[in-house]
Amino acid sequence: MAKKLIVANWKMNPESGEKAVEIFKLIQKRVRNFERAEIVICPPFLYLSLLISISLSGKFSSRFNFGAQNCFWEEKGAFTGEISAKMLKRAGARYVIIAHSERRKILGEDDKIASWKIKAALEESLTPIFCLGETAEEKKEGKIFQVLENQIKNGCAGLPENKIKKIVFAYEPLWAIGSGHVCSAEDALKAAVFIRQVVLKISPQLAVSSIRVLYGGSVNSQNAGNFLKIKEINGLLVGGASLDAKEFSAIVAAV
Repeated sequence: MAKKLIVANWKMNPESGEKAVEIFKLIQKRVRNFERAEIVICPPFLYLSLLISISLSGKFSSRFNFGAQNCFWEEKGAFTGEISAKMLKRAGARYVIIAHSERRKILGEDDKIASWKIKAALEESLTPIFCLGETAEEKKEGKIFQVLENQIKNGCAGLPENKIKKIVFAYEPLWAIGSGHVCSAEDALKAAVFIRQVVLKISPQLAVSSIRVLYGGSVNSQNAGNFLKIKEINGLLVGGASLDAKEFSAIVAAV
């Protein structure tokens, strides 16, 4: 059976490298269940190389993977403040989160930008974690499936099937991010099934089992098991709870 993918998105936390090291070392001590879960830590850019070097020097070096929370779509150039996929790859990242709902909402990133970033990540053999989801208003208007289909088709536009199969899709309804409001397991299942249907529509030769779908949105140790027991959901994208080693280890233990 394929391992569940548990992704820790630390967002813009913590405030120092020392604190980042402290959190990661606590996670190293507490987290188990590696035989059933692949764990990916996505810290701020500034701490990525630092944490990777610590991980490689420890006894659990092969048990943690690392990712970034974003990347730019160009390889290099006059793009002040940006980080390229090539830089991330050379720093040791294996994954990169694309189009997180906070970037869509706060920074106005759209599906076209997501598409550029996905292509850039794949060029460097990084695995994109492509975030999808509806707003509270779209949910109220019954547009969930329409929104998901548009995001998938636009984000994957122009990609061949052998590239699309490398993408991890993360369903994270915008209204559930950092709000304490959690999507029901039943609705998460419906979204996961629909996401696969759309991916198969644009890539009919793919095997259903090759399409990975995560759930994200106010995930914690109390609700993680509800999502992880659903076979159509391949893992979790964890936000704030991933900064608490005790809480995060409990989430991983639910696999």
